[in-house]
Amino acid sequence: MPRRAAGERTPARRRITALTASVALFAGLLPAAPAWAEPKPTRKELTAQQKKLADETEKLSEQYNGLRERLRQAQRAAKVAEGNAARQKKALEEARARMVKVAADSYKNGPSDPAAAFASADDPQAILDRSATLNYFARQDGGRVAQLLQTMQSAERARKSAEARANQVRQITDEAKKKRRELQAKLKKVEAKLGTGPAGRVNGGPVPNVDAGGASAKAMGAVRAALSQLGVPYSWGGGNASGPSYGTAQGANIKGFDCSGLTLYAYAQVGIGLGHYTGSQYNAGTRVSMSQLKPGDLVFFYSDLHHMGMYIGNGKMVHAPQTGDVVKIAPIAGRPFAGGVRVA
Repeated sequence: MPRRAAGERTPARRRITALTASVALFAGLLPAAPAWAEPKPTRKELTAQQKKLADETEKLSEQYNGLRERLRQAQRAAKVAEGNAARQKKALEEARARMVKVAADSYKNGPSDPAAAFASADDPQAILDRSATLNYFARQDGGRVAQLLQTMQSAERARKSAEARANQVRQITDEAKKKRRELQAKLKKVEAKLGTGPAGRVNGGPVPNVDAGGASAKAMGAVRAALSQLGVPYSWGGGNASGPSYGTAQGANIKGFDCSGLTLYAYAQVGIGLGHYTGSQYNAGTRVSMSQLKPGDLVFFYSDLHHMGMYIGNGKMVHAPQTGDVVKIAPIAGRPFAGGVRVA
C-alpha cells in the first residue's frame, strides 16, 4: 500500500470535515435561540402581590406609629430626668457653698484657743452660743451634702438610663423606616407593572346622613369630621390634629391619612386628643362589643390591631384602608374584629 504524505487526509476524514463545515454554515444561518426567561406573572398574581405588600406596609405603618409614640415618651422621660439631675446638682453646689461659708466663719470669728476666748470674753455665753450654732450648721450641712450627693447620683443614673432608652428606640424607629422604604420600592414596582400608582384625592361622593343612635354629641362631631375627609388618599404615617399630612418618606404629591391618623384628626376636632397609634387608641376609652357599637366608636381589626376605623352605624365604618386607596365607607364585616372602643 503506498504511503501518504504527512498531513494528507484520508477520504473518510475529508468527508467528515466537509460535513462539519456544512453543519456550521447551516447553523450560522439560523436565528439564535432566545435565552430562557422566567414567565411573567399574571395580572391576578400581580394584584395578589400588591395586596400583600400593601397589607405589610400598613402593618409596618402602625408599628412605626407605635415606635414614634415610644420615642416621644422616652425623650420626655430623658428630658425630665435631665432637669431633675440639673436641679439636684444645683442644690448640692448650694449646700457645699453654705458648708464652706460656715467653716470660713468659724475660722475667722473664733480664736485659736477657745478656752482663752471663753475666759476673756465679756459675754462667755455668746461664745458658747456661737460655737454651738456653727457646729450645728456644720453638722446639718454636712449631712445635707451627703444626702444631696446620693440624690444627685441617682438622678444622673436615671438621666443616663432614659437617654439610653431613647437612643435604643430611635435606632429601632430608623430600622422600621428603612424597612418601610424597601417595602415601598417593591410596591411601586408591582404598581408600575399593573399600571396603577399612589392615589390622589378623589370625589368621595355625598356625605351620608348618620343616625346618632344614642351616640354623644362629641362622638357625632367626630363622625362628621371623619366623613368630611372622604376621598383623601391613604398616606403612610399621615394625619394629625390639623388634618391630612405627608406620610414619612412619602411622595411630595401625596397628602393624606393612615388609619389611626384619620381617627386622631376626627376626635381632635371635638377636643379629644388621641395618640397616633392603634395600640394607644385601643386603650383610650371604654371597651364595647360589636353588638354595643354606636356611631363614633373606634373599631379595631386583626390580633395585632394593625387596622382600625370609625363606626358610623348600620354595620359600616369610615376608614383609611391602605396604600393606593382613599378614605372611604366600608362594612366592618370581612375583617377579623378585635374590639370596639368608646372615647366619647
